[in-house]
Amino acid sequence: MISASDCKKAIELIDEAVESGSRLSPACVEMGITERTYYRWSGQKKKLGHVADLRPTAKHPEPANKLSTEEREKILEIVSQPEYKDLPPCEIVPALADKSQYIASESTFYRVLREHDMAGHRGRSAAPVKRQISTHIATAPNQVWMWDITYLNGPARGLFYYLYMISDLFSSDIVGWEVWAEESAEHAAELIERTSVGQHRLSTSPLILHSDNGSPMKGATMLEKLYQLGITPSNSRPRVSNDNARAESLFHTLKYRPNYQPKGFATLDEARDWCQHFVNWYRHEHHHSALKFLTPAQRHEQPDHGHGILAKRHEVYEAAKKQHPERWNGRDTRDWSIDDVVYLNPDRQVEYTDVAVDNSSKQAS
Repeated sequence: MISASDCKKAIELIDEAVESGSRLSPACVEMGITERTYYRWSGQKKKLGHVADLRPTAKHPEPANKLSTEEREKILEIVSQPEYKDLPPCEIVPALADKSQYIASESTFYRVLREHDMAGHRGRSAAPVKRQISTHIATAPNQVWMWDITYLNGPARGLFYYLYMISDLFSSDIVGWEVWAEESAEHAAELIERTSVGQHRLSTSPLILHSDNGSPMKGATMLEKLYQLGITPSNSRPRVSNDNARAESLFHTLKYRPNYQPKGFATLDEARDWCQHFVNWYRHEHHHSALKFLTPAQRHEQPDHGHGILAKRHEVYEAAKKQHPERWNGRDTRDWSIDDVVYLNPDRQVEYTDVAVDNSSKQAS
């Protein structure tokens, strides 16, 4: 609210400006008020001898559609009755209508319940649990890994082989994979141990391994192996596949390769051989759009994480622009820079520093 002294000062300055030849409208604009406000304040000053904000003491008529005290008490009485105490308002109101009763809408029921702190979970079933999404950040390879299992069609309908695949968040590179004839936590533990040792993970900083909530991912054998290796497990929210979207995207790339065998692999060795060729292609030949068309192996293995290659591309583009500037029409050449901070399930309301501190505390624990 504007103080009375400020209102009085504004009127005096506007009156002074008008007396000096200014029009009222621009004088009001300069003070940040409308002409209507000026006239209202001037009228108060003439009538009351002073200017005051009358909004706090203004009398407002009661809304015509407001519930009466009796109706509000009736709502509280109904929702507490044995036949309705376990039902939400969206079920109570239609049930009352079946008995030729209508007191208020569902939204009004909810509002009255909130005002009396009665809007919690109603019923004997457990209240829904809001689970925190797993958010991680990688600034170099081998900080955050993601893994999942997908089906590969076998030699007959209903027979499958299972591809276990681990990828790196920072580089999108495939760091470990295997195909088995069954899905188990023991196979998963074997793969993570072999991959960990191969990547020299045991002597470096803590590693996070993110996966969904499948039984192999949460099996006792798998978790025990992670604890032995000093790896922090991270899981998606139940029934939310988007929390591990990067792993799902990698499987999409695999199954849409032109030479993929959708009708099935005849043997386990055939499935492993095909996956070996896919991994070699993906790591060393596939120019990943999310990596500014570096290959995952270039991003993962080179000391500068591919920045030298991108810098050279920038020089080539600048040289081409210098030779034919008219083709760029004053525009900059293509941006070949790449960010060295990669997010898994970023929370847009959390600053980078906050998430980094949270991740470091999780790893330290």
